[in-house]
Amino acid sequence: MLAPLLGLGVAFLFALSAFFQQRAARNTHRESRSVAAAAVALMSKLVRDPVWLQGWMFNLAGFGVQALALHLGSVVTVQPMLATQLLFALPMSSLEQRIWPRARDWLGALCLCGGLVVLILVVHAKPLEGEPDRGRILLSAIAVVAAIGILIPIASRLGPNALVLVAGACAGLCFAMTAVFIKLTTDDLVNHGVAYTARDWVGYALASSTLVGLVLGQGAFANGPLPWAVATKETANPVASYAIGVLAFPVQFPTGAGPMLGLSFAGLLVALGAVALAHSPSADLWLRRRENQSPEAVS
Repeated sequence: MLAPLLGLGVAFLFALSAFFQQRAARNTHRESRSVAAAAVALMSKLVRDPVWLQGWMFNLAGFGVQALALHLGSVVTVQPMLATQLLFALPMSSLEQRIWPRARDWLGALCLCGGLVVLILVVHAKPLEGEPDRGRILLSAIAVVAAIGILIPIASRLGPNALVLVAGACAGLCFAMTAVFIKLTTDDLVNHGVAYTARDWVGYALASSTLVGLVLGQGAFANGPLPWAVATKETANPVASYAIGVLAFPVQFPTGAGPMLGLSFAGLLVALGAVALAHSPSADLWLRRRENQSPEAVS
C-alpha cells in the first residue's frame, strides 16, 4: 500500500511543478522557426526564469519520491497513480484564473483517472519481478524516439492546439521510459553500488529520457491550457508504462471476454474525461487570451 500512496504524493508534486512551469512557459515569445531551434530558444529563456526554476524544484522532489515508490512497488502499480495529477492541476489552473471548475470538469477528471485505474484493476497488474529484458526495453526506447521524430514535426505544422496535445503525449511516453529507467537505476544502486551504476547504460538513458520529456512538456505548456497538457501527458504515461512492463518484464497480459470488456469500459472513461477537460472553463479562457493578446500579455 505504501507505493500507491507515494504515487499520490508524486502526482501532487508534479502538479505543482506543472502549474509553475506552465506559468513561465506560456509567457515566452514563440517565433516561427524549426522545431529544434524553437525548443532550444524556449529552454534558454525558461532556465533563467525564477518561476520556472521554482517549478523545477518541485519536479526534482517528485522524481525523488517516485524513485522511492518504484523501488518499493512496480511500474504498473505506481505510474497509474500519476493520473490523479489532473485532480490537483485542474483547481490550480482554475483558481489562478479565478474560475472555479464546473461539475462537468470534475466529472471529466474523475472519468479520466478512473479509466486508468480500471485499466490496471482489469489486467490484474502484479509487481514486476524477475530480471527484465533489457533488449526489449531498448527496443521500446527506440520506438518512442521514432514516434517523437515523426509526430512532433507534423503537429508543429498543424498549429498550437495540435502541438500541445502531441507534445504532451510524447512527454508522457518519455516519462514512461523514465519510470522504467528509474526502477532499473535504483535497483543497480541498491544491489550493485555506485561504481556499477556509473558503468550501466540505463543511468544515461534515464538522463536522456528525462531531458527530452522535460523539453516536450514545456512545449505543451507554452502552446495550450494546463488541463490539456496534463491530461494528454498523464494518459500516455501510465498506458505506455504498462505496455513496456508487459513487453520487458514477466507480466502476462490477460485474455477473455471479461477483461476485454473491462478494457473497453476503461477506454470509454478515458475518452469521456478527455473530451470534458478539453472544454473546461480554464481551457476556454486560455484559448481566448491566446487569440486576443500577444504571448507576452497572457497572464
